[in-house]
Amino acid sequence: MSQPEANGQQPAWLQQRERGSRFWLRVMSTLSSLLGRRCSRLVLYGIAAYFLLFGGRARAASCAYLTRSLGRPPRWHEQYLHVLSFASTIHDRVYLLRDRFDDFHIELSGTEALHRHYHQGQGLLLFGAHFGSFEVLRAMARSHPELRMSMAMYPENARQINQALQAINPAAQQDIIALGTLDAMLGVHRRLQEGALVGILADRAAGQDQYQHRPLLGAPARFPGGPFRMAAMLKHPVYFMAGIYLGGNRYRVHFELLEDFSGSGRLKREQAAAALLDKYVAALERHCRAYPFNWFNFYDFWDES
Repeated sequence: MSQPEANGQQPAWLQQRERGSRFWLRVMSTLSSLLGRRCSRLVLYGIAAYFLLFGGRARAASCAYLTRSLGRPPRWHEQYLHVLSFASTIHDRVYLLRDRFDDFHIELSGTEALHRHYHQGQGLLLFGAHFGSFEVLRAMARSHPELRMSMAMYPENARQINQALQAINPAAQQDIIALGTLDAMLGVHRRLQEGALVGILADRAAGQDQYQHRPLLGAPARFPGGPFRMAAMLKHPVYFMAGIYLGGNRYRVHFELLEDFSGSGRLKREQAAAALLDKYVAALERHCRAYPFNWFNFYDFWDES
């Protein structure tokens, strides 16, 4: 049940180019410099209301997702909270990029196994999603110089994040591996062999990939197979990760072991990749139900067209 992206057509999320995210990051950066975090947060409420009223397709996608995650049509204030949570994480990104960690209360969950693997010198793959704040994880890695962390992302995302880092805090730039080439696979392998953490947002792909259908929140959704085949090939432990936004200045950074491929040879590569994808989707669905307002894929994730 896999299929490549037809005729090289870009997926829906990439066609949108996430213009809103980039624009509002620039707005928030300016406001935060002028007003400070507490005062500039007040502007978020107006921004969220504007997007809820005039968001068009993004608003419709939010409503469709919340209907799935909540098990009923969302109320108006729940749609508003969804957009406000997204705006809040973009706003907080400005401060996290500037290493203003004292402005936040960040809890850690599931770190015991991860620390054990890491201190044994094993490189780890961290599979996230467009769920919550990935920046809070990257910021925590910067606050602990002993942690070596790389990001593997598609070239368009890499270009966007590099622009944001350059504009807000050039010192925050980190090792980014552009996916989509054989060199990328070698780059990820090299970082893992060096004992680094390599983070990948595994719920989207750009360009051609073999997509796998999995049930998510009651309906089939497409996931790129590339990250999971790569994990099965490279044979390192794989963790699910999420920087969960809890409201205000509170976050929870959560890790859970999906599969430890080191020393594993029981399953064939395709079977191992499929089993890993199953575990990843199960973890993602569990988090969507527990923290429904952290889902930040504002397009029809279940679109089969």
